[in-house]
Amino acid sequence: MSLANGLALIFDLDGVIVDSMPLHTQAWREYLSRCGIECTAIEARMHGRRNEEIVRDIFGDHLSAEENFTHGAAKEQLFREMMGPRIRSYLVPGVAEFLERYRAAPIGVASNAEPANIDFVLDGAGVRQYFRVLVNGMQVRHAKPYPDVYLKASDELGVAPGNCIVFEDSPTGVQAARAAGARVVGVETHEPLNDVDLRVTDFHAPALNAWMAEQQPA
Repeated sequence: MSLANGLALIFDLDGVIVDSMPLHTQAWREYLSRCGIECTAIEARMHGRRNEEIVRDIFGDHLSAEENFTHGAAKEQLFREMMGPRIRSYLVPGVAEFLERYRAAPIGVASNAEPANIDFVLDGAGVRQYFRVLVNGMQVRHAKPYPDVYLKASDELGVAPGNCIVFEDSPTGVQAARAAGARVVGVETHEPLNDVDLRVTDFHAPALNAWMAEQQPA
């Protein structure tokens, strides 16, 4: 099965390629516990945000940029250690087969995730070969919910934003993709999503391939 010429696919990472959000939550709780901090509503405070924003929210504005980075990097190291060699078991159902099906299309990643985490997931899960472009939130001025990561990914793929199909799992990500002018498939791994063109629970959803076949460039 092929994608119509002139279209591209752009994937968020956490919650779309890999169902890592529960483990991210666990890693944050463990890391904050080591720091003597009890944090409430951690899921809501972390979802769709860059680490620098999460650290600032939890630890406060008094940290230096270096201290902020150190906390975020330490938490991500803990996350990678916790996921370890089990990474393929965390793949969102059907995503590997979906990527193989559309491997001839221009495909990219646009994520607020740390670059080390993107490399860790794509290499550990054996799916890096499908992606021509990797964009992370540290490469742009504004992370999601601003459209910057999606605009950069579409530019590097050489496809207009309106002809890009974005796969997102968070309201923040959907907002970013919509602001970029992209078409949006909401992957409802953990929560219902609004303002999307199609809603699926995973990449085995029967409606997904039929919808993909209907897509044509503007």
